[in-house]
Amino acid sequence: MIDAAVIGVLMFPAVVAALMMGFPVAFTLSGVALIFAGIGAIFGLIQSEMLPVIPGRIYGIMTNQVYVAIPLFVFMGVVLERSRIAEDLLETLGLLFGRMRGGLGLSVIFVGALLAASTGVVGATVVTMGLLSLPAMMRAGYDPKLASGIICASGTLGQIIPPSTVLILLADILQGAYAQAQTAKGNFAPEPVSVVDLFAGAFFPGLVLVGLYASWVIFLAVTRKDACPALVKEGEVVSGLGFKVVKALIPPLALIIAVLGSIIAGLATPTESAAIGSLGAMLLAAMQGGLNLKILRSAMRSTLQISSMIFLILIGATLFSLVFRLFEGDVLVEHFLTNMPGGVFTSILFVMVVIFLLGFVLDFIEIMFLVLPIVAPIILMHDISPIWFGVLIAVNLQTSFLTPPFGFSLFYLRSVAPPSVTTAHIYKGIIPFVCLQVIGLAIVWYFTGLSTWLPQVLFK
Repeated sequence: MIDAAVIGVLMFPAVVAALMMGFPVAFTLSGVALIFAGIGAIFGLIQSEMLPVIPGRIYGIMTNQVYVAIPLFVFMGVVLERSRIAEDLLETLGLLFGRMRGGLGLSVIFVGALLAASTGVVGATVVTMGLLSLPAMMRAGYDPKLASGIICASGTLGQIIPPSTVLILLADILQGAYAQAQTAKGNFAPEPVSVVDLFAGAFFPGLVLVGLYASWVIFLAVTRKDACPALVKEGEVVSGLGFKVVKALIPPLALIIAVLGSIIAGLATPTESAAIGSLGAMLLAAMQGGLNLKILRSAMRSTLQISSMIFLILIGATLFSLVFRLFEGDVLVEHFLTNMPGGVFTSILFVMVVIFLLGFVLDFIEIMFLVLPIVAPIILMHDISPIWFGVLIAVNLQTSFLTPPFGFSLFYLRSVAPPSVTTAHIYKGIIPFVCLQVIGLAIVWYFTGLSTWLPQVLFK
């Protein structure tokens, strides 16, 4: 007799094999799910009357109000990419820190953080900073490996600093997983896990990563003076610098306050604040002279492409996890995790290692929707904070943008880097920042208050 759970587990190597053959991720997930569902129904391994549940799941995804925020935030980021906000920030902050060794690198990190809090789109941030700051860093005499690492790492901050599409998707997964875990424990009215909770919980961990990146650049500026020389020579005077800094900072700060402030103050839901951000991005772009019908049409087309990709992967991953559950594969995973030596600590560590390793070959969306629906209900049955667990996952998923061979930030930078910056430079340059990511993950794990204190203060 064939064990249905074993057949379910075979779905994972089937997905990997299909991806290695070059099939698109979204269609691979849904295709493998439907093929295995058909095999299971033919051989009586799953109940065929459960298959009509699949269209209902797809309809539930497309009518989820939380997901409306995703295309709005993407549109906001794409519009800002086409304005001069990032260029003005890099130019003025580069002059502000110009007399310091490593000053240009620090300005890139701070601009990455500001863009993350105002756009949340990694590709747009990496490409923009690669086009604007990488040539300037090369002219200043920066080590190409360090310059590449700074740009790639700073661009990924949009994955952890709110507003972030990762946090929006994570909140929906964790809400269902936490409700399922609490129901299994006899609690039929658990506290909800909202997008706002994760936004607040990720705020300080995001700042921790910014601090780690900046500390590394400062350390190299002290120990390796030739790696990151000063941009502005001694004695050179920059007139009106204070006014330039204020003028460059006001637009993104105003947008950040409008979007995040309205969410945290309880004045708007994430979806409503995303609409506010989209309108604000268009106003800022118009003020900078960077908004016309051609740019607006291009931004809408990019938003449609990115959003369609996200939703197709979301549908495919949902089908995959549903069929996996029909094979009772989740029971096998639960048995494995609950019987690991070391209890919940070892279980979480195992999940984190799996996510980290999957980041070398898969995108964050595929990892999130493949792994979390299966393991999150099991982990959350223990007395741990779903917000803390969600922030841990978000920091770990951010690393997937940096890890070769398929780190998307590496591809984004490679597409705009000059010939003097080789692929080897980019790959070697991100190694220290991946290590910093792991250190940041350990800090968030050990100091749970970094992710739980702010939500408790604001919403409890």
